Amino acid sequence: MTRTPAFRRATRRLTADAALLVVAAAFVLPLAWVALSSVDARADLRAKLPDEFTFGNFDAVLVPDVTFTPLLNSLILCGGATLLTIVCAALAAYPLSRHRSRTGSAFLATILFATCLPITAIMVPVYALFVQVELIDTMHGTILFFAASQLPFAVWLMKNFMDGVPKELEEAAWTDGASPMQSLLRVVLPLMGPGIAVVTVYSFVMMWGNFFVPFMLLLDPAQMPASVSINDFFGNRGTVVHGQLAAFSLLYSTPVLVLYVLIARRLGAGFALGGAVKG
Repeated sequence: MTRTPAFRRATRRLTADAALLVVAAAFVLPLAWVALSSVDARADLRAKLPDEFTFGNFDAVLVPDVTFTPLLNSLILCGGATLLTIVCAALAAYPLSRHRSRTGSAFLATILFATCLPITAIMVPVYALFVQVELIDTMHGTILFFAASQLPFAVWLMKNFMDGVPKELEEAAWTDGASPMQSLLRVVLPLMGPGIAVVTVYSFVMMWGNFFVPFMLLLDPAQMPASVSINDFFGNRGTVVHGQLAAFSLLYSTPVLVLYVLIARRLGAGFALGGAVKG
């Protein structure tokens, strides 16, 4: 039987759709387990409809020591580090984008190499350094390391977005007497809102889910973020309170979802600045 081109195209399309459904199931099933188990009084490892519907799992975790304090610590750590990362990345990316030099390419290559270094490979010397400079078990020390770990990729991203802002707009501002810093703050950054939004989301999400860094650098349980305190739901000998773990996971994911919603419009916007320098 001869297969026509239309039959082959339909077969490839069905194969691609089946593969996408498998990938979608790999993401949907864990989310379904979290949503269903959070209201199941007898939750286990199976994704199933609740045997006994209850909000008791949320009542058990909605207490200061379990949820509110760790989430507040996470917001302080990740929010402060994200703000510091955005400011430093913008200041570092501006000369890389606007001034060409012989060392620019080598510097960018070094930045890309820095993003490849695993955190686990540098935590031992970082821990020793933090002990020496008395930054261990401090929120501001952890914020500084969070920002430093995200800065290389943030600079690289920010520089690429900044390249999309026409330099002619800055030159017009310079003609009116603006300084380079003023043109950066009043011309470049307002026009690269989507880029700032991307760097903000990426940096915040990477810090929000980081377990190893705060686990190593913070010692006081009262300062632990939610990414570390979630480990408390895993008991001895493999016992897990599945319902409470699922409820806490939903609450833990809420700030990231809120961040996505708040800047969704900025992420979907484009630069479209080509016509701004014509005429």
